[in-house]
Amino acid sequence: MHESEQIVLANRFAAKQNWSRANREWNRVKAGAGDLPMVLLCLLAFCALPSADRAQVPVYEVTPVESTIKFDVGSSVPIKGTFDQWNAGMKFSSTDVRSGVLDIEIHADSVNTGSGLKNNKLKGKDFFDVKNFPTITFKSTKVVQTGPNTFDLEGNFTIRDVTKTEKLTLTDNGKGSTSGSIDGTMAFDRKDYGMNKNIPFIKIANRVEVNVSLKWKRVSGAPPVFQQ
Repeated sequence: MHESEQIVLANRFAAKQNWSRANREWNRVKAGAGDLPMVLLCLLAFCALPSADRAQVPVYEVTPVESTIKFDVGSSVPIKGTFDQWNAGMKFSSTDVRSGVLDIEIHADSVNTGSGLKNNKLKGKDFFDVKNFPTITFKSTKVVQTGPNTFDLEGNFTIRDVTKTEKLTLTDNGKGSTSGSIDGTMAFDRKDYGMNKNIPFIKIANRVEVNVSLKWKRVSGAPPVFQQ
């Protein structure tokens, strides 16, 4: 075989190899292009699902005018009263009632015992020290359903910049409806938060009981799903 014929055969072989590679690449591109609409549909469907879920998440408002936060301390002279200024919210991340978070922020200087003398003492440095620590807060971190409409809420409770875990036991009145209330009780030891003093001539117990009654309405979303 002449050298010129060998060159021609080599070129033909190279051309055939290049064509084969090009054909394989084209088929791969076509396959990818053919799959592209399906990939996009899957992505769109995936992204749409959370939006649908979010549309069902219950959204609540708490009405302060119809709600109260009270406290009661055992003492030789009754010390009980209310906080007149506070904010509260209930938020859910899903329709599961256990996904709810209760967040309460109280203005400590709004304490009202009906006595100016007691109010001033509680606002002072021996108790709430409102100048340095203007707010009292509770934010739930765990919800445990204990009955058909009763719950234990563990949460971070903060007074005087001291935070400890406390438990709020509450009842939900209005299950499945668009309005209702939650009524709960929490007890704590005041000395755990640096309130160690007494009021002159008044012996005060260490245990403080807080009672909340929050009127709520569901403004959108589905009602939360209870476990019992």
